Amino acid sequence: MHHRKERDRFGYSRGKKWEIFWVLLLLVGGMVSCSQQPVAPDADRAISGPGVLEVAASGYTCEEGVQRSGALYRICMPEEGWNGDLFVFAHGYVAPNKPLELGDDSELVELVTGMGYAYATTTYSKNGLAVKQGVEDVTDLVAVFTARHGEPRYTYLVGGSEGGIITTLAVEKYPDVFDGGMSLCGPVGDFRKQVDYFGDFRVVFDYFFPGVLPGSPIDIPQELMDQFETVYVPRILDAIHSDPDATRQLLRVTNAPYDPSDPATIDETVVSVLWYNVFSTNDAREVLGGQPFDNQGRYYKGSDDDRRLNQMVARFSADPEALAEIERFYQTSGQLQVPLVALHTVADPVVPFWHQPLYRYKVWLAGASQWYSAFPIFRYGHCAFEPEEVLAAFALLVFKVSGEELVGVENVLGTPESRKIYQDFQRELKEAPSRIRREGRPLAKMTY
Repeated sequence: MHHRKERDRFGYSRGKKWEIFWVLLLLVGGMVSCSQQPVAPDADRAISGPGVLEVAASGYTCEEGVQRSGALYRICMPEEGWNGDLFVFAHGYVAPNKPLELGDDSELVELVTGMGYAYATTTYSKNGLAVKQGVEDVTDLVAVFTARHGEPRYTYLVGGSEGGIITTLAVEKYPDVFDGGMSLCGPVGDFRKQVDYFGDFRVVFDYFFPGVLPGSPIDIPQELMDQFETVYVPRILDAIHSDPDATRQLLRVTNAPYDPSDPATIDETVVSVLWYNVFSTNDAREVLGGQPFDNQGRYYKGSDDDRRLNQMVARFSADPEALAEIERFYQTSGQLQVPLVALHTVADPVVPFWHQPLYRYKVWLAGASQWYSAFPIFRYGHCAFEPEEVLAAFALLVFKVSGEELVGVENVLGTPESRKIYQDFQRELKEAPSRIRREGRPLAKMTY
């Protein structure tokens, strides 16, 4: 267990509550520039803006304000029985064309404060590719909280997708701020490889389905972003349904996961990966100071005619400035000094599962394996976990950090069935850390 701080301590009901919790917790995504190095929290710079808005709700009270970076924050405290600990939530990718705003996270707040934790979240100072800003802003958020409510006994950072890599980088860089983290389905193994995954999928899609999408994989027209849902998603679906043989080759060449027992997951995979190419490409080029996708040396295989594919597929070269920026700010090190618990679905079409073993290898090279607990979940979907699995993983994190059991679970798991699922999975995590949770038949097209 982790005992860094010695301070005085001063249901899954498959209904709306958990559905909204998961929508909030795992906004799909994965991927900014501000100062050259992230800055550790400082109480002198913790609070800014014209004032703090306080909002009362049943069982908890929230306050909202503005961080010095321009990020918006929300802090919520239980009205009674605060356990002295802080739960910081790092959200996932938000399209760069969306306004910077705090969402309605009341259901998540109710769950977290219902277990006795203080809750804090931030918008980050920008949308889109916000990894670098996200690390700075979640770290500064702890200073905001401390200035207003005192130093927490333990601080837990939890994030999914883009929030997963923000969580991982933050606990690596600031073990004096965060006592532990839970990283869910984040691009933590190799960020450059994640960028290339989106680019490779687009160039191979364009090869098999020419003319469906305008522009190029590295230059996205505004029209494509503006009309993606209304015009281009129907075109994409018409194309892949009209030529299932080409679709089969597309998925085989790119190793994009899907569930062979559910044809609808093919649609989901294709549209989801193309969505990220469409909405993240231009923003990433601006943020990284250049174009990061490179397939000059790539040999694509898995089609019916690989020779023709490799002769005809579009080729692009990355800008050195963009690659240097990725290496400096977006690649994890594996150098952990506090516990990190990770979950990843094995058939994740957006952030492929191979990130988990790649990060595990980094941790091993760094001699930090004792701090890392990672669990593959055999299921299709981006961050497609059962709520009990996430809660059990958080309970494991709490135990590793504090040596204590997670209390208040009965407040959020509404049925005996859900409590049993939670207890069974919690036992699996504690007793057999390397055990893999499976669901019936194995899925095909799961890449490592």
